[in-house]
Amino acid sequence: MCERAGLLAELKHGAGCRIDEAAEKLHRLSQDIWSCPELAYDERKAHDRLVAFFSQEEEGWKVDSHFKLDTAFRATWGPGGGGEGDVVSVAFLCEYDALPGIGHACGHNLIAEVGAAAALGFKAAVEKSSKLPVRVQVTVLGTPAEEDGGGKIDLIREGAFDGLDVVFMAHPLQDDAPFLPHVAEHDVTVKYHGKASHASAYPWEGVNALDAAVLCYNNLSVLRQQIKPDWRIHGIIKHGGVKPNIIPAYTELEYYLRTPSRAELPVIKAKAEMCFRSAAMATGCEVEVEYARNAFDNILRNRTLEDLYEENGKALGMEFTTDEEVLTNASGSTDFGNVSFVVPGIHSYFYIGSKALSHTEEYTVAAGDQKAQFYTLRTAKALAMTALDVLLCPDLLQRVKDEFTEAKLKEDRLLKDGPTDNTKNA
Repeated sequence: MCERAGLLAELKHGAGCRIDEAAEKLHRLSQDIWSCPELAYDERKAHDRLVAFFSQEEEGWKVDSHFKLDTAFRATWGPGGGGEGDVVSVAFLCEYDALPGIGHACGHNLIAEVGAAAALGFKAAVEKSSKLPVRVQVTVLGTPAEEDGGGKIDLIREGAFDGLDVVFMAHPLQDDAPFLPHVAEHDVTVKYHGKASHASAYPWEGVNALDAAVLCYNNLSVLRQQIKPDWRIHGIIKHGGVKPNIIPAYTELEYYLRTPSRAELPVIKAKAEMCFRSAAMATGCEVEVEYARNAFDNILRNRTLEDLYEENGKALGMEFTTDEEVLTNASGSTDFGNVSFVVPGIHSYFYIGSKALSHTEEYTVAAGDQKAQFYTLRTAKALAMTALDVLLCPDLLQRVKDEFTEAKLKEDRLLKDGPTDNTKNA
């Protein structure tokens, strides 16, 4: 039990009160982002709105607009809190990019609101206390392009996460959960170059790039029989030709390759590349294989943070899912996975008053509904309370860091040694 239990309870109450006080302006912030959805790396209005929120509507924040990336930002407060010695740097992350055609169908407007709200509550609690065991710095990072490209990975590369001790964010879904598994993922574009010719008059003069694309597609479909059950290969033919009587000189496919661990990605990539290149060889086409700049890692769990978050959430009335299918079904990918290998953190999920499925028009409506506000702010309180736990109880912070180091070493060993491949004969 934390030696400062009384102070901790007082600060948690103060954090919650501050979030409640700011509820109206936080809702406006979320609505402004929701009503003007912007795609990855082009979230200019969302960026400007969040920068204005911390620089004009709130006091005490130092704001860096266009931080490292054109549509990223950083807002910082501190060091403060009355402690002595080392500074503990706590960060809350915001996302705000939307999906093409259906807007904020993943609820990133609510992620931005949760990050901002949790930061306000946490800052309000620590700046009024002179009894903290450490000095504190609070950071809010605006991280663009989660849906496409991986803005957090770009920011890691630029050093934006250097010096942080722990990071917090929460993502809307259909249930409350302290953790859901995410898979590692890498996008790949495959381009075949053949030779155009009249398809009826002299087809023998052509080199059919569509045949290569079809063979590639079928190769990968057959490969699925021989890969692990939790690996995923899925894709589309983006360009298949221009006219039936012209043998296609160019075709293009896009695939996502996914595995539960980043250590397994090289294995599935090697298998997929044989499918890409053999199709070119069979048809006489040239092939280009272009991987996306950023590969997404799986999330490195931190059960210490998860347990603290669940305890705080239950105190606020959250009912965490116990559905094993939900808790064990690794499906999506997120660039927070890469963050979790750099800084210990938590990427929790929260119910928003709707069972609509994400990435649907119904979820877009739910993410902008007034009903989502209660659940969003409750989640922000749970994040702020969890941050206060690790701040006031140094042994908890050390446990978080030790667990992070141990888990990362385990993953690094797997990456070095290579995963077992059950596609080989016994």
